[in-house]
Amino acid sequence: MKVLFSLFLVFGKIGLFTLGGGYAMVPLMERELCGKYLSREDFLDTLALAQAAPGIMAINTAILTGYKVHGVWGAIFAALGAALPSFIIILILAIFFKTYQQNPIIRRIFMGVRPAVIALILVPVFNLARAANITWKTVWIPIVVALAVWAMGISPVYLVILAGLGGYLYGRAEGETK
Repeated sequence: MKVLFSLFLVFGKIGLFTLGGGYAMVPLMERELCGKYLSREDFLDTLALAQAAPGIMAINTAILTGYKVHGVWGAIFAALGAALPSFIIILILAIFFKTYQQNPIIRRIFMGVRPAVIALILVPVFNLARAANITWKTVWIPIVVALAVWAMGISPVYLVILAGLGGYLYGRAEGETK
């Protein structure tokens, strides 16, 4: 029971103290999960799987981590911990925003928060690139994928499948040459 409560609290903290969702949560997730619940390699694999799976990345990460740590009950407690703070905050914000959305001060506050959220997203992107061993020789891959999604409207699902296939073929080719 102590492990379940611990998972609930850790993911509750992640859900409560991160703004921007998704990748903005990665630094706190990394700090809270690596070494305590997951190895760094397991953490990166969990993030990759959570991003590739349908649904919200934070909830997917909570489910995968909770399941790895304590099975189905671990997944349930971790998911609830991740979801409840966000649900409550969004509910309060929706009520607040509906009432005050036209207020010029509130509009300026939201305009000021936007650049900070972008910075919160960029930091984990750079950290993930470093952890994934992205080098100057391979940096073109995430750039091309990002442009394919953004500029060409290609579904990320197809790109993940293509990347997985490419990694498999590359691994086979490397294995055959060694």
